[in-house]
Amino acid sequence: MSSFVAQRNGQAATAEELAPLAFAGYAHFTAMQARGGRVRGLDLHLERLRSASLELFGRAVPDDRMRSFLRAALEQGPADVSLTATVHSREGEFTAGGDGAEPAVLVRTGPPASGPQGPLALATVEHERFLPAVKHVGEIAKTYLLRRAVADGYDDAAFLDRHGRLSEASIWNLAFWDGTAVVWPDAEVLGGTTMGVLRRRLDGLGVPQSVREVRPADVPGLAGAVVMNSWTPGVAVHRIGDTPVPDAPEFRELLHEAYGAEPLVAP
Repeated sequence: MSSFVAQRNGQAATAEELAPLAFAGYAHFTAMQARGGRVRGLDLHLERLRSASLELFGRAVPDDRMRSFLRAALEQGPADVSLTATVHSREGEFTAGGDGAEPAVLVRTGPPASGPQGPLALATVEHERFLPAVKHVGEIAKTYLLRRAVADGYDDAAFLDRHGRLSEASIWNLAFWDGTAVVWPDAEVLGGTTMGVLRRRLDGLGVPQSVREVRPADVPGLAGAVVMNSWTPGVAVHRIGDTPVPDAPEFRELLHEAYGAEPLVAP
């Protein structure tokens, strides 16, 4: 088959089931790229869904059941797709909840994506996400700040926390290169699945990594920067605010090599 799907708990979602979700903001999700019906970092996606469900709902869908939902969606579409799994409460939004029901899962597939070519210019904006460790829905600020950045002549926005540290970008993790080591920002961020894949694969390749605070004043001393998400392990950043960032093709090649070393796994 060649059609994309929207399934709720492994079955085609009806209009009646989808209607309440149109205005729902109390949910979380993970997004992935499937190639040949397989994904990288499946364990990280499952861990993300499990931990976020426990945080938001106090109960999580078992991994084997979640995998069956992912598998059902992949079996009904093309071999290469973008897939999003959204977990929501059956009690809905603006309720106290408390009945202990297992959350419901909406899985959607769409055309595969690989992200922008870059290089990107990032505006710096003071912003901190609520519950930064959870990939939750309804984040109007990210789209608003992205659009403001584009209106100001940038490609996207990078966030500064209350301490003036660079943390993440609108839908991206940030990573830097100091010439010998990969530098991950020390700040409260969403730990991306691509970021997790890269950290363990870079360890396997013996590439030095560090976690340290990065402020705008530190950018001139860096040798390169990228953004990453489920689309890609690295898109070049050539400017942060008014500060140019050197091109570092060897950095991007290293990240793509590390990412490619992660096996594709069927749910």
